[in-house]
Amino acid sequence: MDCVSIEEIKAALQNNNQDLAIAMIQKYLDKKNNTPLNIAITGETGAGKSTFVNTFRGIDDMAEGAAPTGFVETTSVVTPYPHPNYPNVTLWDLPGVGTTRFPADQYLKHVGFEKFDFFIIISDTRLRENDVKLAQEIHRMKKKFYFVRSKIDIDLNSERRRRREFSETRTKALIKENCIKGLQQQGVQSPQVFLVSSFELHQHDFPLLQETLERELPEHKRDALLLAMCNISLEIINKKKKAFQAQIKYVATLSAAVAAVPVPELSIAVDAALLVRYVKQYAVGFGLDIPSLKSLAVSSDAQFNDLKAVIRSPLAAAKITPNLILKVMVQCASTAALMAAEEGSRFIPLFGIPAAMGLSYTTTYRTLNGFLDMLADDAQRVLEKALHCNTTE
Repeated sequence: MDCVSIEEIKAALQNNNQDLAIAMIQKYLDKKNNTPLNIAITGETGAGKSTFVNTFRGIDDMAEGAAPTGFVETTSVVTPYPHPNYPNVTLWDLPGVGTTRFPADQYLKHVGFEKFDFFIIISDTRLRENDVKLAQEIHRMKKKFYFVRSKIDIDLNSERRRRREFSETRTKALIKENCIKGLQQQGVQSPQVFLVSSFELHQHDFPLLQETLERELPEHKRDALLLAMCNISLEIINKKKKAFQAQIKYVATLSAAVAAVPVPELSIAVDAALLVRYVKQYAVGFGLDIPSLKSLAVSSDAQFNDLKAVIRSPLAAAKITPNLILKVMVQCASTAALMAAEEGSRFIPLFGIPAAMGLSYTTTYRTLNGFLDMLADDAQRVLEKALHCNTTE
């Protein structure tokens, strides 16, 4: 049962094989939350690799565990940087090809190319000969690679000062066109180039890079990438919401299975623990836990208290406990009624257990959807507040 599919779970449920279905669901949920994703970041000295690694992970360059940055080559060995909230997602800071004694064809073997899902090659000016050689070798090894032209904000500011009639759209189009033509002239077919600023992720091509990576990854890797992404747009928040929503029916099925055990208040206790686990995932995924909000405050020049002020759900910027979950649940009259009905029906002869299971499923399903709606709405308000602070600076 190493690889569990949705179809296998459905078959087990349809065959009324409850124990097998529950085991499969737990395996499926665990797998969805622990799918490994390994991203290789490479480029020449000073290209901005380490800053990109830190920004992608949602942390400041000065934070504990950040990749070291500087004007000299700070990466001499292959260095893993796990995502702080999703340790199954790891960004690997690789030494630039030009800084090692290995030519491109040996470099990939040296860094262990097999473990990487794809490569991002970063340059802050034109893409150099070593970058092109590496891309050609990655292609030969049948791996995906993407070119990132970094520090685009610096280029645009320089051009803005230099030209009286400045067009950001036209300038970016010219920079991208020059990069693509240069790569094509050196034999790279259909190069994918993205203009990125690690300090302005919501602008330029970073959203396009995210969409491209998501589209081209194998299906079982997409959620791992999506959940690890910073909330730089409403679209990403909505995609995360859909990803979380897709799991709710399986969590509700686990809840229903517990309801079949005729022990007073057991179902409520287990459901509360189950809800804590998934509400924590929602809060972290939407960047509504306190460390994520503090990090966003730093990167957006907003005040932490200002971000917190737009939050309405008691589940955001809070310590998620069973008591808090139950408190929020009973504030909803319909949920409280369902919980009471489940407890009462469990001890009715013959029909009590099936009724309790159905009520437990419904309670968990509705509750998680309600919590998810609240937190997704909060995530949108926090993003809008952070973007407003960025644009008013």
